[in-house]
Parts: sequence; C-alpha cells; structure tokens
Amino acid sequence: MTDVLLLALLLAAVAIGWWLGRRERRNTAPAPQSPTLARDYFVGLNYLLNDQQDRAIETFIGALEVNSDTIETHIALGNLFRTRGEADRAVKVHQNLLARPTLSAQQGDRVQLELSRDFLQLGLLDRAERLLYSLIKDSHNGEHRHAARQLLVDLLEREGEYQQALDVAQPALIKESNDVRRAAAHWLCEIADQERQSASPVLARRHLKQALSTDRQCVRANLMLADMALETGQYRQAIRLLQRIPDQDKHFIPTLLEPLGRAYRLLDDEEGLIRHLESLLETAPYTSVIIMLAEALRRHHGDTEAAQALLTRELERSPSLGAVDYLIRLYHQQEGGTGNPRIELLQRHTHTLLQARPRHRCQRCGFSGEPLLWQCPRCRSWGTTKPITGIEGE
Repeated sequence: MTDVLLLALLLAAVAIGWWLGRRERRNTAPAPQSPTLARDYFVGLNYLLNDQQDRAIETFIGALEVNSDTIETHIALGNLFRTRGEADRAVKVHQNLLARPTLSAQQGDRVQLELSRDFLQLGLLDRAERLLYSLIKDSHNGEHRHAARQLLVDLLEREGEYQQALDVAQPALIKESNDVRRAAAHWLCEIADQERQSASPVLARRHLKQALSTDRQCVRANLMLADMALETGQYRQAIRLLQRIPDQDKHFIPTLLEPLGRAYRLLDDEEGLIRHLESLLETAPYTSVIIMLAEALRRHHGDTEAAQALLTRELERSPSLGAVDYLIRLYHQQEGGTGNPRIELLQRHTHTLLQARPRHRCQRCGFSGEPLLWQCPRCRSWGTTKPITGIEGE
C-alpha cells in the first residue's frame, strides 16, 4: 500500500513540475519570476523522497493554484486522502475546488461526485444523498449522471431504503447489470418480508412475483412464496413452488428440503415425499437429500435396512461426512442405542467435525458461516451465498 501511495505522490509531483515548466514557457514578461512556487515544489519533492508523505501533500496543495491546469491534480490529491482513510481532508480539498468560480459545469460535476464519495466514507449519508440526487437531476454529462446513480443506489441499499433504491435503479441500471438485477429482486423480497410482518400478504405476494419477473433465478422469492402457501394450508401449491428451485439453481436443493418435507407430512403423503426425494437425488446427490430419503424410507418401511442400503450405495458413489455420521447413528439404533463404545466414540468425533464446519459460503469472496445469508456481510453481494458441497459439505 505504501508503494502505491508513493507512486501516486511521485506522479502528482511530476504533474506539478510539468505545469511549472509550461507556465514558465507561456510567460512572456521580461521581469524575473518569483521563485516561491518552484521552491515549494522542490520542498514537497524533498519531503516525498524522505518518506514524509503528509508534509509533501500539504506542500503540493499549497504550491498549486486552482486553475484549469491543476484541477485534475487537486482531485487526485483529494482522492489520495480518501484512499488513505482521511476522508475529512479529502472533503476540504474538494470543497475548496467547488468554491472556485472558474470551474466548468463538467468539472463541477466531477468534483461533486468525488465529494459525495468523501461523505459516504465519513458516514455523512444525508449530505452524500443530496449531492447525488442533484447530480442525477442537473448534470448534463451522461457518465457523471450514471456514476451518481450507481452511488445513490448503493447508499439507499445501505440505509435499507429498498423501494427508493428500486426507483433510482430502474430501468437503466437493472437492464445493464446482472448484479443490480439480482440485487433488485432481493430488494423486492426484503420489501415483501416487511409486508408479511405487517400482515399484508397480498402486497407481499405481489412483490415476490415482481422479484421473479425481475430475476427469474431468484430462489428466495419461490422459497418465500412456498412458505406463505404452507401458512395458508396450500400444501400442494407449496410443493409446486419448491419444484421450481432446482431449475433455478440446483445448489439450493438442500435449502428447500425442510419446507418440502413439512408439506408432504401435512398431506400425510410419505410415498409422495420418497418419490420426490428420489427424483432430487438423480438431479444432485447431496448429503441432505440422501439423509432425508433414508429417514423417509426408515419411517415408511419400519426398519433400517433400506436406509442403510441407500447410504452404503451413495457413500460408494460420493463420500460424505454427514452421510457417514447418519449411518453410524443407524448402526447405533440397530444395536438398541447402547453398549458399543467404539460406535459411540466414532459418532462423537463425526458430530464434533460436523458442528465445526461452516454450511454456506459466498461464491464471490469466500465468506463462510452457518446460516444462509442472502446478502454476504463481507462483499455485500446478493444471492451469492450457497450451501457448501464436498466431503464435509453437501
């Protein structure tokens, strides 16, 4: 990081030196020039070479007059402060630029954009929001307006203002960016969740259907619709909604198993559950599917032999710590649940290993944990956290 900052400051120093030379060439007056600016430049360069970066930056800022030739350098220095975590100093630099009447409209938009980034880093969200709304409304530069819209959407999402984020993002950002489209579907799910809590199921369903029309791959919307169908006794409808999820993303099959089992149990249809789980097993031989199917076979047939045969066959195809743990449990039950210290020791170890493992991982940044979080807390991506697969996973 220090090397990057040093390089940035060296580039700034070169830019100042170039400007000094250009100014000298333009000057046609015969009188000798004041050496103050050149002296400040070399003093700043000396600070830089002696690794006194703070004093170097202050000297360069003091040496540079704000004009059309130095605006970009001032912006770069302000951004450098923000990169170093000194957003308060960046605000001073950028506000000093905005106070200059010589700025063109495009330059003013650029400085306001950087100032809004400073405010965001400082947590001054209201001030950043006002600046960004102003840019979206008044800027004649499409690039600046687009960047302001992206920043404002990010700000509104952070504040939990999901409907406002949708209003700002539509339709341009949602159409052009897969990430924004996926995020927009989750914002609609968040709104629907709030409506469920406030006893507005009709509005919640409407927003969940809108989420699916925004992003057809939104697993969360179908899970929520299925859960609402279960609440109202529409068990077959819940099963139909859950059947859509493997086509959306088969990695979420483990997530749908609990409501699927609940729906079939409420229908008292154990055979239907077994058939459904067998079809899911053909799609994806995940550990949780194998265990749930083995348990359904054990309940349905009244013994453990069918369950043990299934587990043995699937373990030969793909080893899994969770399946081994369940198989040990079946052996333990077959012996009456007592008496074999070796089996008890094995089960204790497998339990310890399973409890220590994370169950879900973000596919973008690698953050992992036990619960399924629809927004990754590290990279803030929506819908990228999925069940972990492999020997210690599904």
